[in-house]
Amino acid sequence: MAAKISAADAAAFKQLKQDISAGTLGRLYIFHGEEAYLRDFYLGQMKKKLLPAGMEEFNLHTFQPKECDPKRLEQAVDCLPMMSERTMILVYDYDLFKASAGDKEAFTALFADLPDYVCLVFICDLIEYKPDARTKLAAAIKQHGSTVKFTRQEQGDLVDWIRRRFRALDHDIDSELARYLIFLCGDLMTGLISEIGKIGAYARHRVITREDIDAVATPQLDAVVFQLTDAITGGNFDKAASVMGDLLHMGEPPIKTLSVLGRQLRQLYSARLALEGRKGTGYLVELWGLRSAYPAQKLIDAARRYDLGWCRMAVSEAARADLAMKSVAGADGEELLIELLLKLANTPPKAEDRQTPQGVPYRRTR
Repeated sequence: MAAKISAADAAAFKQLKQDISAGTLGRLYIFHGEEAYLRDFYLGQMKKKLLPAGMEEFNLHTFQPKECDPKRLEQAVDCLPMMSERTMILVYDYDLFKASAGDKEAFTALFADLPDYVCLVFICDLIEYKPDARTKLAAAIKQHGSTVKFTRQEQGDLVDWIRRRFRALDHDIDSELARYLIFLCGDLMTGLISEIGKIGAYARHRVITREDIDAVATPQLDAVVFQLTDAITGGNFDKAASVMGDLLHMGEPPIKTLSVLGRQLRQLYSARLALEGRKGTGYLVELWGLRSAYPAQKLIDAARRYDLGWCRMAVSEAARADLAMKSVAGADGEELLIELLLKLANTPPKAEDRQTPQGVPYRRTR
């Protein structure tokens, strides 16, 4: 999960929105962060403010990394706007801090002397933005520009956005199902927008149901692994085997699947410990760096079907499988995953509220 947004990042993002609204956009920006949908949305808003319709060809200049150097960029900067007050220059995935020493000096001088009619935006999409604060280049960016990080949104904001997107498709979804969609498909708008489109096209009624989501949404790996452990603790081993088959067919490397499964089992163990210690979801949110209480509540609910002994066994067996997968020459990752599933299935949990297949409460035996 992504870390919480810093005060500086929040302030830069807020200032960008205010500048777009007021029409007071600056001359230099660095855009980075994992939320590409949000970044592209605000880039679109900037284009609308800066570029008259039909004049983009003359006033919008775009550079890919191999095309960018200080000389070419300076030539674009010197191009006066045509039938417009400003020009816009977009540079994609050019790593300023890996440029040669001479190029860094040239960029530093260029940034300090950008004309008022230019809006220059460096966009880090496929590369990570790693500024070197010790350099004159970093100081020039800080003095003459703005660095905006587009981060994963807080769950409350994301739920509101999901509901608005569904309303735009003539559908309604309640907040609880919106949170379920986030849990299932992840909390990046970039991925959610396509899932919302699929669900909206599939749903026959105005109100979205969980069945609509489950029918067409593509779950992320963590959610599928959660379904696996949920089936195991619920005593539904046919379902567990089916989910394991889905995991293997997803094409993910077995070592990655095992890593996610091991983490899931450790989270459930910590949730069981939280129950024993009479701690709530806040403890798990802080412990695991979760972005909301929703996944923490799901962990708590699932942990009610476990006892501490089963949790310890599950974590230990996952660690053994991980060690074998990494250290045994010629180890078959899929086979080790299946063996782990069988071990977990053959040692059912014994929490007080577990139900037998017949629906009779399971009682601990000494």
